[in-house]
Amino acid sequence: MIVNSLSLCYHNKLILAPMVRVGTLPMRLLALDYGADIVYCEELIDLKMLQCKRVVNEVLSTVDFVAPDDRVVFRTCEREQNRVVFQMGTSDAERALAVARLVENDVAGIDVNMGCPKEYSTKGGMGAALLSDPDKIEKILSTLVKGIHKPVTCKIRILPSLEDTLNLVKRIERTGISAIAVHGRNREERPQHPVSCEVIRAIAETLSIPVIANGGSHDHIQQHLDIEDFRQATAASSVMVARAAMWNPSIFLKDGLRPLEEVMQKYIRYAVQYDNHYTNTKYCLCQMLREQLESPQGRLLHAAQSSQEICEAFGLGAFYEETIRELDARRADLLAKTPEAVEEPAEDTSGIIKMAIKFDRRAYPPQITPKMCLLEWCRREKLPQPMYETVQRPIDRMFCSVVTVAEQKYQSTLWDKSKKLAEQTAAIVCLRSQGLPEGRLGEESPSLNKRKREAPNQDPGGLRVQEPALPGEICKKPFVTLGSSEDDLLEGC
Repeated sequence: MIVNSLSLCYHNKLILAPMVRVGTLPMRLLALDYGADIVYCEELIDLKMLQCKRVVNEVLSTVDFVAPDDRVVFRTCEREQNRVVFQMGTSDAERALAVARLVENDVAGIDVNMGCPKEYSTKGGMGAALLSDPDKIEKILSTLVKGIHKPVTCKIRILPSLEDTLNLVKRIERTGISAIAVHGRNREERPQHPVSCEVIRAIAETLSIPVIANGGSHDHIQQHLDIEDFRQATAASSVMVARAAMWNPSIFLKDGLRPLEEVMQKYIRYAVQYDNHYTNTKYCLCQMLREQLESPQGRLLHAAQSSQEICEAFGLGAFYEETIRELDARRADLLAKTPEAVEEPAEDTSGIIKMAIKFDRRAYPPQITPKMCLLEWCRREKLPQPMYETVQRPIDRMFCSVVTVAEQKYQSTLWDKSKKLAEQTAAIVCLRSQGLPEGRLGEESPSLNKRKREAPNQDPGGLRVQEPALPGEICKKPFVTLGSSEDDLLEGC
């Protein structure tokens, strides 16, 4: 049997489970603070990762894997380098190996998701779909074990038959993986179904590699001492915690759960320090608040449309301002040291109208933006639609956009964190220089307001559901509600 010699130890460990939208860098660091030994990132799909380039972010002191649309798909830092396991969704051995080689120098281990029962995973032959194809499982895991120098693991669900389950895990063990995580439910079962501790125990008694028990949050784990009880009930080497850690990451703390307010504030601090997109931060905080979403603080969180507003809702406004100043100063210092790396717009700037302007989303109604206003004005005036040219500055990955309207160019002298923000800012410069409405709250813009009122399927009083998101420029929808769909968002709890 092949065994990878450079193995992360999986014996007697407390592990943060991989959770969609939850397992981003702030949550992983928080779990480590509270006593987790190993933390898994959320499942990331191989095809998406293969489009990414590795970028050292000197401002945040992170390593970012950035997609072509400039979204940060995976962000990690030195603090977790020896404790973070990268979980991928894959159905192809060669793609899996390419992804593993892309990230292996920045993580402690590689895991393959073979347990997610959701359609978005199984329809691509990934997740729980792999459980019905042992040959493919063997090929993927064997290829990874032979092809990289970091430990390889997988996470599975049990099969309907104990005999079939044991045959599968024995075959998996022969690939040379370092450990196997077992969610004690089959692919049709959900958290309301009891976890099968006896099946996990049978697996642990059959295999010689560490078995990581998972699935105990609903029935077994409400406090730290319950983790050891679950481990003993399953005879597992280690325990992987999902929902209980999502609700309060201090579940890993031997001294007992910390007050939720304290935990949330600590999470927010990490989110700001590592530039976590506010929609992802908001989602995770909603999971922690749970039944308190209708509290005054929950309503403030509901209304928040930026990281700054989230901080203000939790009494961290001063912390936010101080942190942003520090990051801006660090960015300016880097720029001063490497002037040759600064990329300005390629075109001649002599005829460009410039203003020092930033786009503040809070100053505009939810469905109106400066770009919309500018496009509407161009249509009314029978002008060609605005043309945007955007460049990115390599040293800090900031953006600057130039918009051309009626052969005149407009640009802000301030750089933005994303291409979308830079384009909005350029549109504002054009609108203001022409004395035109830009859609700000309180401004008159009849045609846009009418369009907003007539927009189909709008429910201003309802709660909106966030699409699956990634760190960085994550998504456009600002609020997530908890409800019956929560079980569909997480794998392995």
